[in-house]
Amino acid sequence: MAPILKKRVYAEIEGDFVVFLIGMRINKPWKFWKWWPVAAAMPKMLIELAKRPELGLLHARSHFGFPNILVIQYWRSFELLEAYARSGDAAHLPAWQAFNRAVGSDGDVGIWHETYLIAPGRHESIYNNMPPHGLGLAGSLQDAAGKRKDARTRLTPED
Repeated sequence: MAPILKKRVYAEIEGDFVVFLIGMRINKPWKFWKWWPVAAAMPKMLIELAKRPELGLLHARSHFGFPNILVIQYWRSFELLEAYARSGDAAHLPAWQAFNRAVGSDGDVGIWHETYLIAPGRHESIYNNMPPHGLGLAGSLQDAAGKRKDARTRLTPED
């Protein structure tokens, strides 16, 4: 377990980046043959991405709360995210094709994603008495003091 940082810190990341939220919803739990392959596909993709950092995933964290599963992902760029999603040599495309064949739009399993393109100076964060978390694991943690003490100044790029 990561140690708790007993101070106020914020996440800093160089350049543009992408926040990608992806999830599924188990609409019909008794149809496990429909939702289990969807649920099992994501861990395989995350393992693949962790082994190949050049593909662009900076960090991912999964959250489970029946009937929903959510993965928060931080990517170096949209171009790398899209290249991974469309690559015939990666785990995503075959999983996507299998979902469309097995589930499609029959209502048994819901899937969704949201993509946010983030520019420098257009994000801020604060963590206090926390282990490294979220964007702090995708970038680096800095002391939230002095010129970076409050949210407004963290949103202002340094000169």
